[in-house]
Amino acid sequence: MRRIGIVGGTFNPIHVGHLMLAEWALDAVDLDEVWMIPAGMPYMKATQQILPGEERLHMARLAVRDNDCFKCLDIEVRREGYTYSYETLEELRRRYPDDAFFFIVGADCLFAIEKWKAPERIFASCTLVAAVRGENTLPEMLEKKTDLEQRFCKGQEILLLPFLHMSLSSTEIRERIRRGQSVRYLVPDSVLAYIREKGFYREKSD
Repeated sequence: MRRIGIVGGTFNPIHVGHLMLAEWALDAVDLDEVWMIPAGMPYMKATQQILPGEERLHMARLAVRDNDCFKCLDIEVRREGYTYSYETLEELRRRYPDDAFFFIVGADCLFAIEKWKAPERIFASCTLVAAVRGENTLPEMLEKKTDLEQRFCKGQEILLLPFLHMSLSSTEIRERIRRGQSVRYLVPDSVLAYIREKGFYREKSD
């Protein structure tokens, strides 16, 4: 049985925070691989303007190409309509029934996941791994972890992953590019070169 970490997101664009979280989890949770899955049409951001899925997927592939433990999947980019995490996780379970999946999310998602589409199906398909960082304290996260385990997990534990207290978002990166400011070291060099080549984010988007 392989232990596979899943990092989903809009990746508009993918940045070093995504990669650091994946690497952190790879070690801390003893994963064999981490799969990056760019969202196709995320329903929570349906009214926001984002780059086409194929472009975000390409940038994600550029970002992980030098790490043999990382790979990117186009499973959501190819799916028509809105993309939901529970559908992706259930499809992965069908494709790879002998593998164990660990869904790696930020601390904010721990407090929002019960409002996602079909949260009970998410928890039934994977082990949730939540990064301990940001504005939420460890006691708050432990309390929320216990609440979610009792409501959704049926004996399975949610894992809390200590992580760097860093504030970095794709939104901030896009804004810096729009303002003509440097994003060097915030995204991989290969991704930055592609953004410059294509002229992405020079105009205000989402």
